[in-house]
Amino acid sequence: MVFIRNKENFTCGHCGKEVLGNGYTNHCPHCLWSQHVDKEPGDRAESCRSLMEPRAVSIVGDSYRITHHCLACGYEKVNTSSPEDQFETLLDIVRRTNDQLAKG
Repeated sequence: MVFIRNKENFTCGHCGKEVLGNGYTNHCPHCLWSQHVDKEPGDRAESCRSLMEPRAVSIVGDSYRITHHCLACGYEKVNTSSPEDQFETLLDIVRRTNDQLAKG
């Protein structure tokens, strides 16, 4: 697997905010949603192109890891959060996940 760095700006397909890409940006820092565009990181070769919902957040070492779930094909991918990510949105996902687990 060879990472291909693409510096791309984009409009979030979920919240509509403009996002400035830095070559490593793989999700919207405002709502944390992503889009299923890569087969391998950065290749933009995936034909699905559907939105990927942030379903869970876990802590690994000193970083937050976001599990994205594709709404069309069910593919799941874990991405590391970035310093630009809205911390309150990360916490909202943690709360939602905990609420779902408590309900069984």
